Amino acid sequence: MEPSETLAGLNILVVEDDDDTRFFITTVLQMDGAKVIAVISADAARKVLSELQPDVLISDIGLPGEDGYTLIRKIRALKPMNGGRVPAIALTAFADSEHRIRALEGGFNTHLSKPIDPEELVEIVASLVGSCNW
Repeated sequence: MEPSETLAGLNILVVEDDDDTRFFITTVLQMDGAKVIAVISADAARKVLSELQPDVLISDIGLPGEDGYTLIRKIRALKPMNGGRVPAIALTAFADSEHRIRALEGGFNTHLSKPIDPEELVEIVASLVGSCNW
């Protein structure tokens, strides 16, 4: 895979408990120029969110303890300056419309099902950032 700069300058927070998936997502995003902070839990994500002020949050739904739905609800309750409006992508092994709708209603901006296609991931991140009105 050739490195590109599609995501150059973006700070991305990845929340994924599976080591292989977290490594894969981090690698794909870094190859496209993003700076990535990857954590394994919702609790860890909240601890770094306001400090990092990421341009995008990518979170697995099926996290141990507090799931991705709970994480995004808590993030959306924050003030914008504390990360409450961060564009967010839900990752899930469940690709059906019911889970997609639940993710969107829960506060995620978009939904991506596993297994993740690297080009689709980069395209979705770039599109999401491009559509934000800051």
